[in-house]
Amino acid sequence: MRAAELVERWQVGRADDPGSLRLAELAESFGTPYYLTVSSVLRERAEALRGALPAGVAVLYSVKANGLLGVLAELATRVDGFDVASAAELESALACGLSGRRLSMTGPGKRDDDLAAALGCGALVVLESLDEAERLVRLAAGRPARVSLRVNPPFELAAEARMGGGPRRFGVDSEQAGEVLQRLAGLPLGFEGLHVYPGSNCLDADAIARAQRATLELAVGLAPLAPGPLRSLNLGGGFGIPCFPGETPLDLPRLAAAMTDLAGAAATLLPGCALAIELGRYLVGEAVAYVARVLARKTSRGRSYLILDGGLNHHWHATGALEGRRHLHYPIAVVGGGGRAVETVTVCGPLCAPHDVWAEGLALAEARPGDLVIVFQSGAYGAGASPGGFMQRPEAAQVLA
Repeated sequence: MRAAELVERWQVGRADDPGSLRLAELAESFGTPYYLTVSSVLRERAEALRGALPAGVAVLYSVKANGLLGVLAELATRVDGFDVASAAELESALACGLSGRRLSMTGPGKRDDDLAAALGCGALVVLESLDEAERLVRLAAGRPARVSLRVNPPFELAAEARMGGGPRRFGVDSEQAGEVLQRLAGLPLGFEGLHVYPGSNCLDADAIARAQRATLELAVGLAPLAPGPLRSLNLGGGFGIPCFPGETPLDLPRLAAAMTDLAGAAATLLPGCALAIELGRYLVGEAVAYVARVLARKTSRGRSYLILDGGLNHHWHATGALEGRRHLHYPIAVVGGGGRAVETVTVCGPLCAPHDVWAEGLALAEARPGDLVIVFQSGAYGAGASPGGFMQRPEAAQVLA
């Protein structure tokens, strides 16, 4: 979604817009910077997704994308379950009223306390290795343990984060998966299915559909070697949102049509096996904005700079500081900047670090010290994925509206 469209949607174009006034009021109440989560956008996205997907395909929310309790509470009744990656995330999910049966736990480095928490509530443990399976058996000490096996496929999804294909720390390589499945048959575990996650944040519906079809084919090939009939197949996620200039939204109707065909094929090839997808960014990314205040502006050798009171310490994913992509930037606007002259600026955070940069050479409405700047598409991998303790600056407030 283009910045202009986001400005219109959030009503932040003019100083007298209701959205602009509301953002200023929140800044006075909570200080800056702050994250603003709009509950209605969360609900709209979840309901639109559910309405598009074929019946019987479960939707799991990946808590690591945004673990704010208010976000979890909004989604708890609108998805089929949560995927968690730690005992703490599991505890947050349970606090929102989900039963352990609606939870799965993934991650290549689960601690014993993570596994114990999953065991304690009956969550599904997505095994990353045979060693992890044996460790789980010891911890279970005879208690029931629900498990599936994560498989590193021989293919990848061309996306922002490629998590399958080639050497990976995630799961069991597909060429070894048959042997591991046969070994699992000798362990006292309740085997349920397979989990494959080839990539994250892809905007190409056809590419996601191809990866899902390849995942089904992989599962069909492995099914005869499993300890029992496959009851579940997690297809992973990969549904992206547009964040950078030139990107277009994922064609959900096109992908949903392909998934309808896939579900039909799965019913024939793997009878009794339920399909699931695991999404984070797609559900929450567009429902949250980050709002910061301009502390200062300056000119250095012909280049204009805006310095905000928040930066990579709150939202490293948007700054691209750790990914070397400072030439790309999330949609940014000046709150109430409609009608002002446009200038070319570099937008920075307040940290004493050269990589604390939001955007370089950005065409932006002229901003003055004290003005508010909004960063859209900020719902996923924001505060929770940022080095909040860096330089010991204050945390960003979290506001749920």
